[in-house]
Amino acid sequence: MPVSTSTVRTTNGSKYLQQLCKHWSHKFAVEFDPDLGRIPFNDPVELTLKAEEATLVLTLTAAEQGQLERYEAVVADHLKRFAFREELDITWNS
Repeated sequence: MPVSTSTVRTTNGSKYLQQLCKHWSHKFAVEFDPDLGRIPFNDPVELTLKAEEATLVLTLTAAEQGQLERYEAVVADHLKRFAFREELDITWNS
């Protein structure tokens, strides 16, 4: 199963984690607290988020590489919209 991760430097990781989880909670069975989040987009595409002191760690899993690439773009786009006050470097590593 392909996996991709991104460690995004930000001191607002918990804020963005919660915003992303709340945003998608109307459509998916999201689980989150201020430090950890899980968004099961569909079987088997899933995003986990971990807020640390100076980073937000994103881990995306999917059944196929094409799904992974599609969701990398979706997650990055949404995160950049929520973080419009700062410039985030979202680089995915497979």
